[in-house]
Amino acid sequence: MTERVSTTITDGVADVRMTRPDKRNALDNEMFQALADAGEELKSAKGLRAVVLSGEGASFCAGLDFGSFRTMAEGAAADPEAAAERRRRGPSAIAEGQITHRGQQACWVWQELPVPVIAAVHGHALGGGIQIALGADIRIVHPATQLSVRETYWGLVPDMTGTLTLSQLVRADVLKDLVFTARVFSGTEAYEIGIATRLSETPYEDAMTMARELAAMNPDALRGAKALINGLLHDKAASQFAEERRIISSLGGTPNQAETVAANFAKRPAVYVD
Repeated sequence: MTERVSTTITDGVADVRMTRPDKRNALDNEMFQALADAGEELKSAKGLRAVVLSGEGASFCAGLDFGSFRTMAEGAAADPEAAAERRRRGPSAIAEGQITHRGQQACWVWQELPVPVIAAVHGHALGGGIQIALGADIRIVHPATQLSVRETYWGLVPDMTGTLTLSQLVRADVLKDLVFTARVFSGTEAYEIGIATRLSETPYEDAMTMARELAAMNPDALRGAKALINGLLHDKAASQFAEERRIISSLGGTPNQAETVAANFAKRPAVYVD
């Protein structure tokens, strides 16, 4: 299997990179698993002080691999049992005792890490890509980055913890605007509405600089601060993630959802059934 994520630790700072630049770091089953595994491994890393999460190449992460959407368009509605089996084997698989499935854990594992996690975002952060960035504690974003909560464009809903993490950053009406319309917005707007923590022409370099500064601080204080803040924010996480899974399962592979994908690929208006 081609490596999807690389991790190196230098002076207490973990440099975690999605390494599928030819696909703009699009998410496939291997990428979901690699992200979750990378975070899990860092939980036990000795001397870890901070994490920088980024994507190699032209984009942070362009969202779900187009091959997954083509599968939906070509056969999900015709064979719902096969679609359900693909969900069980894919990012919808959930391990016993966890509050997340694999796709959610690729985002949520960064909140479970006890140390600060900084996302360096550039190029594209679409769909699952923006939800991975939202899983970080801090987002340093290039002004020209194209972001989108893209799921409704494909007839789905955000189901990678984004309904919780995004709701903690923006007003309810802004959240609904972004989710309902699936519109693409800039890094500059992301900063204006509260999604981007900082803007930068060099987000990776600035994220590494910040991580090194944090690594020089009392690690006990930073871990304690993250635990205190997350204790306030995450009390409803388990129930919200379960609801994400329930609703996405009710939509994936249905005639209207498959029609959404087919219409988008064919560049024609969708024809829905009430």
